[in-house]
Amino acid sequence: MTRSWFTKLSVLVMACVLVLSACSSGGSSKSGNADGANVSGNNAGGSDQSGGSGNSGGGSSSGSTDDPFGGWIEGLPKIEAPEGFDWRQFEGITLNVITENTPPSSGLAAHIDVFEQATGIKVNIEQVNLDIVVEKAGLDFNARNANYHIIYADPYQILAKQAQHFVDLNELNNDPTLPSIPGGLEDFIQSQLIVGGYMGNTDHLYALPYDNPTMILAYRKDVFEKYKDLFMQEKGYDWTPGPEMTWDQYYEIAEWINRKAKEGVITEVKYGTGHQAKQHDSLMNDFSNVLASFGGDYFEAPNIGDIGAENPGKSKLTEPEAIEAAEFYAKLLSIAAPGSTTWDWTGLAEAFAAGEIALAPEWHEFAGMFEDPSKSRVAGKVSWTILPKGPKGRGNMYGGTSIGINKYASEDEIRAAWLFLIWATAPQTQYMILDAGFTPTRYSVYQLPYIQTAINDPNSQEFKEWPLAASLAAAQEAWKEENVYMRPKTPLWPQIDTIIYTELSKMLAGRQSPADTMKEIAKQSDRLTGN
Repeated sequence: MTRSWFTKLSVLVMACVLVLSACSSGGSSKSGNADGANVSGNNAGGSDQSGGSGNSGGGSSSGSTDDPFGGWIEGLPKIEAPEGFDWRQFEGITLNVITENTPPSSGLAAHIDVFEQATGIKVNIEQVNLDIVVEKAGLDFNARNANYHIIYADPYQILAKQAQHFVDLNELNNDPTLPSIPGGLEDFIQSQLIVGGYMGNTDHLYALPYDNPTMILAYRKDVFEKYKDLFMQEKGYDWTPGPEMTWDQYYEIAEWINRKAKEGVITEVKYGTGHQAKQHDSLMNDFSNVLASFGGDYFEAPNIGDIGAENPGKSKLTEPEAIEAAEFYAKLLSIAAPGSTTWDWTGLAEAFAAGEIALAPEWHEFAGMFEDPSKSRVAGKVSWTILPKGPKGRGNMYGGTSIGINKYASEDEIRAAWLFLIWATAPQTQYMILDAGFTPTRYSVYQLPYIQTAINDPNSQEFKEWPLAASLAAAQEAWKEENVYMRPKTPLWPQIDTIIYTELSKMLAGRQSPADTMKEIAKQSDRLTGN
């Protein structure tokens, strides 16, 4: 994996000192101040920001007009506008948003009256499956229409192929007559900004980070606590999942649980591990975690997983690391719960919530479901950690998306849409929609004492109030440069993805060997990309 852009940005961000706003407001029932601990991630100490900061090098916010939305709390950068700015100048405009049905979309839809009452702008939020977003955005772009003014810009299925159809947000952020991004671009988790906001280079900013689902490891803490001593007696090491667990140990543990469950020793679960290995995009995601940890990757182009590239270069799947990863993955799936090859991420989550399996590489956003007694038999029995490490590192698949503005909208619609993006991605808004199961994309939100307590103290009231708190410490660890894996961002990725999971499915069905599977994916991918 090439991560040079992460390295460059990490060096820049590490040079900054986090300066948080010190003014207070009674807009939130959750207390907060600026004294929280550092958040994990690619920012080793936060960003250079203040409560009144806008962008770096953008329009001045001196003499600015306070935001009309309310909800700001101490410790978060403020939404501000130039002096005399009229927040209702676009009153009467209707904005259409198309987005995948995700937690931030649901959260924003539930609170859209806050934005509409403050600006007079009407917002229609259409939440659909991602394939419908891709289809409808493509229809708009191809016809040079703006039926949808604000678009959920999936980095791999939309942005990589359609970046030229989005407004360059730098122009709006640097416009001295408009509000600029509260806290600046520096307040976004930098790896997520890179993968979700740019394509090919950083000359143009097309979208702002909106959600950030990441694959980490869910496990049954009750099972691991109860049988810890027995496993130690038989295998000689502490089997508790954590950062030091290897994939070889994971396999051994899963196989041991299978055997003990079959013998009737373990009664809480039926199987050691389950996977999202259906012939579906989920299979590519699940395999990629192993591929990355063995030192493999899909293509040779530099920065293919973050900034992206039009031409991904030749496939790397014929290299020894990829073949070894495929051999291990096939071996692992041979002992996984039998339903694994029929499950996507939702199927796996449902099986885990039903109490069938002890270990599940799963998207962290399912933490809320697992802790909901109305949907889960394992509420209160689940812990999370990063995925196991392999011979050459670790991979935790990142699946986040950003939102951008359709450049075929009118000038007033574009400016109105910018106000929506300012509000929708603002720290105070991200804080407001936590209860929807939303994961913040802003460093400053993680600095709040409420959030720090929720993440770090599972016995706290804050932990109980926030559905995703159980998984966030592990997710933050997964976002670190050395742990995260970003799939290739290239225009033909949707077709390549299909090739990958189709051939992997044949491998899991025993129809071809791991080596032949990697060679076949490489051959078809190179033919498709012209390499």
